[in-house]
Amino acid sequence: MATEIVTPNTITMADLKGRVEPDWCPGCGDYGVLAAVQKALVELQIQPHEVCTISGIGCSSNFPGFIETYGMHTLHGRALPVATGVKMANHALTVLVTGGDGDGFGIGCGHFVHSMRRNADLTYIVMDNQIYGLTTGQTSPTSRMAMKTKSTPFGNVENPVNPVALALAAGATFVARGFSADQKHLTELIKQGIEHKGFSFIDVFSPCVTFNHDNTVQWFRPRVKRLEDDPSHDSSNWEAAMDKAQIWGEEIPIGKFFERTDQASLQEMEPVLELGPLVHQSYRIPAETARTFIEELM
Repeated sequence: MATEIVTPNTITMADLKGRVEPDWCPGCGDYGVLAAVQKALVELQIQPHEVCTISGIGCSSNFPGFIETYGMHTLHGRALPVATGVKMANHALTVLVTGGDGDGFGIGCGHFVHSMRRNADLTYIVMDNQIYGLTTGQTSPTSRMAMKTKSTPFGNVENPVNPVALALAAGATFVARGFSADQKHLTELIKQGIEHKGFSFIDVFSPCVTFNHDNTVQWFRPRVKRLEDDPSHDSSNWEAAMDKAQIWGEEIPIGKFFERTDQASLQEMEPVLELGPLVHQSYRIPAETARTFIEELM
């Protein structure tokens, strides 16, 4: 009897439309990020059932409900360890992690650092609006100095976190920055991040139109400059990438800062996964192993 070969259907944007309509404020940059992720999956032709989207808590973390993939809305700051567990259980999946600057660089910063150190094969997309939006406008870890918010009415007195520099220092093997209003460029960065074997970090300027009236689309647009337009930029040069990460002002670099491909990912280093995804492996303990264990306890 001949074996029937099933050819996957060509996926479209409609196939990735979530069952719930996004409830972000009109004009929110997160709409652009959602569209860029969907376009990246369509262009790479990754089937929805081959993708799992994990998020934390915040405006941006409602993301899994707005895209037709497997997904899980987890706890504040805990998206990365959950996503690592998903990837280790079934490393055949494309695992995307979405969140905001408060979720990722505040309460979740420890997980951020260790996920990069482990080089887990995840694509982490942070919608960085430099404000706590869901809780109505407090200073976040990336809010600039002197910024007046609900929690800092006289101006922020703390230096902001530099996510790109932090990712480079912690050992991320793919580090990029995008802008939600530059859709085509962001889509390309997400595609590269997904195809990279290891931890991919993409910090995305995603302006909050309701609570951050300082760092708006109009403020970013004349300042962001694509690294890809600089013929001298070498994304394999870690030191040069770190130098670029320090630039902030009238010019702000976006694009791929750094990538290395000579470091094995976490699942490639784990011997038990050599037999294939854990979800497809037998969980039965061999009789001889069970007998030996019982004898040791007797």
